[in-house]
Amino acid sequence: MRQKDFTPDVSYEQVRPLMKYTYAWMFVGLLVTSVIAFLTVSMPALIELRSNRGVVFGAIIAEFVIVIALSWALPRLTTGVAALMFVAYSALNGFTLSILLLVYTSTSIIATFIATAGLFGTLSAFAFFTNLDLTHWQNFLFIGLIGLVIAMVVNTFLASTALSFLINIAGVLIFMALIAVDTQKIKRLAASPEFQADGSLVAKFSIFMALELYLDFVNLFIFLLRLMGNRR
Repeated sequence: MRQKDFTPDVSYEQVRPLMKYTYAWMFVGLLVTSVIAFLTVSMPALIELRSNRGVVFGAIIAEFVIVIALSWALPRLTTGVAALMFVAYSALNGFTLSILLLVYTSTSIIATFIATAGLFGTLSAFAFFTNLDLTHWQNFLFIGLIGLVIAMVVNTFLASTALSFLINIAGVLIFMALIAVDTQKIKRLAASPEFQADGSLVAKFSIFMALELYLDFVNLFIFLLRLMGNRR
């Protein structure tokens, strides 16, 4: 049975402000992550710091804290503070993910990034223009994420090549689906009356929406790299 359109008819002009700022902030996040990652592997002092497990563990904890803080305290945060937290998260993620530049060849990283960007753009466009309600898949995807994390933890002890391959396939599929779902969620928010009337709300929530899409993009990139990438 064909599903009906789940949102009222809206023009691009109505949803443009939130969509525009969301993708702009996402680009800023990816740029900051890329710059910090390259700086980390280019400077001996940062390479030595990156090799310290305690420092890396602390950076990962800080990332979790920032995400939780943005999720729970966003209504009470100013736009400036939310922006600083997002940039700080992107920088910390660049520091922790810099190891990928040492493990995989530059050609693999560039090719995978291009593939990720292509998939992201295609899925975002599909989610934006389709009349199908994709958001009802959110609960299933959340359960899938939990299962994915459990499988990854288990495989740290098993070190199974076959299980690792299945985990990477599942990761790619889950984050591809999340890109579509989150894009449609942003469109729905952008069309709501409160976002039409309050510019400050658009500025603030665009940062949080950018964080969601940023995480989808980065995780899809990582799982694709684990599937496609050539190690040094």
